[in-house]
Amino acid sequence: MKFIQGLQKLNFPQEEIDRLKPLMDSYINELVLFNSAYNLVNTNDRDEIIVRHILDSLAAAEQIKALAEDRAVHSQEAVAIADIGSGGGLPGIPLAAALPQYNFVLVERMSKRCAFLENAAAILGLKNVTVKNLELEKTPAASFDIATFRAFRPLDNKMLKSLLAVIKPGGFLAAYKARREKILEEMGALGYAEQDYKTIPLTVPFLTDTNSGDDRERNLVVISKKSF
Repeated sequence: MKFIQGLQKLNFPQEEIDRLKPLMDSYINELVLFNSAYNLVNTNDRDEIIVRHILDSLAAAEQIKALAEDRAVHSQEAVAIADIGSGGGLPGIPLAAALPQYNFVLVERMSKRCAFLENAAAILGLKNVTVKNLELEKTPAASFDIATFRAFRPLDNKMLKSLLAVIKPGGFLAAYKARREKILEEMGALGYAEQDYKTIPLTVPFLTDTNSGDDRERNLVVISKKSF
């Protein structure tokens, strides 16, 4: 029920909610089944997985779609979106399910997690998902129009350089981040002024839209490669 209500709060059309619900139900089943073996997410509680992982990933779907549409206008090829350090497939699998018109590449260094990702994509019938068993630093340069991630520690110069290297000129880095205050501090330490990137506030239903409980601020930080 939380998933349906969450997507309604995110303004997904009802037909999309109906299409996505069985897919995400199957995905959650796989996460719970393999979590203890592969350490995919930090909980087995289904409601927590829905809120902290599925809805959190889908909270930026419209923003990622807008970036992909921008790239489609300027690119001769199909738009390729990477989930770097995909882990259990977050945000890549929910985004790939929600945006079937775009190709998603899940980049993960651990081979056992790659096996999970390939299995999950097959079970969900996600024809637009490819899994690459690679470290970020060994990923071919200029491979993707957009690279996104949720799981990284604070950005440092080496990591940012590696991330931007795998993005095509004119492409985008889209990082799921928490508090704006921390983002300003993090990007300032990298020597970037606010006008060099965008910070887009995200509302994650049942997480950031309440004044009670363990609510957290969430933002999407978008860096254009052409700016650097």
